[in-house]
Amino acid sequence: MPSPLPVSPPTPGLSRAFDTALTALAPAVWGSTYLVTTELLPPGRPLLASTVRALPAGLVLLAIGRGLPRGAWWWRAVVLGALNIGIFFYLLFVAAYHLPGGVAALVVAVQPTVVLLLGAALLKEPIRPAQLAACLLGVAGVALLALTPQAGVDLAGIAAGLAAAVSMAAGIVLTKRWGRPEGVGVLTFTGWQLTAGGLLLAPVTLAVEGLPAGVSAANLEGFVYLSVIGALLAYAVWFRGIGRLPALAVSILGFASPLAATVLGYVVLGQRLTSLQFIGAAAVVAAVALAQSSQPPRAGRRAAGPSPASNQHHAPAVKGKP
Repeated sequence: MPSPLPVSPPTPGLSRAFDTALTALAPAVWGSTYLVTTELLPPGRPLLASTVRALPAGLVLLAIGRGLPRGAWWWRAVVLGALNIGIFFYLLFVAAYHLPGGVAALVVAVQPTVVLLLGAALLKEPIRPAQLAACLLGVAGVALLALTPQAGVDLAGIAAGLAAAVSMAAGIVLTKRWGRPEGVGVLTFTGWQLTAGGLLLAPVTLAVEGLPAGVSAANLEGFVYLSVIGALLAYAVWFRGIGRLPALAVSILGFASPLAATVLGYVVLGQRLTSLQFIGAAAVVAAVALAQSSQPPRAGRRAAGPSPASNQHHAPAVKGKP
């Protein structure tokens, strides 16, 4: 029997390009959050929207992965779930309810700059001029996309958007710093965070907002979309990307969110695009390209979890199916 042909290892450049393109799908999907919130969800219920988006998806992923955190990963999962999911979701929906989608996206667009600073402090990653230029170019591009004559300003929405950016930036950097436990798949890891964030939100939702008297078919459609597409699938892709790409490179991909929000406004709501918005879209794409090109080349494919040295101090997080 002839021996099988040898399989060539993936080209590092192509591998990174694939990881980048796949990870960018997550913020592109999140760009639809603003449209779904204003068009499909019941008004004035950011906590309910956040809880329904996170908790069902997290429980489904826990059932699929059949693994719970162990040791230090109990409190780490709670911290990451709060930063990446619970706190971030709530603040994002507050911003979405108070601001036009583009303006909300503009405020949250400061996130890569926060990641750049936190990465230097916690990950010991040097700040390169090209990275700083990519952050500034991206924010400028989002500003051109969002600051139309119809854009309104609401101080509560601005504050919520800024806080959301800081929350998720901290979550990205800590996720990169802690890695993923050995033997734990990305779906299980995502399920931990979505469940933790949803459980933090649920009692607050019941105490502050309560449940609506009724849910329309449009409301149900919006909730299902945000939970299945916007949380379960998008966050699995996102956390996979954090494990494979530098923290800033992942964060810069968040600029795809306001770009998608602008395109959806044009396609779905019939909003007109100005020449400045087209320039802004080009600036956003250029910022993403600059951020990716400024990263050092990968020597090889890294594991998503922590280094072997760090695993000597922690037992495997789960037994059974990863």
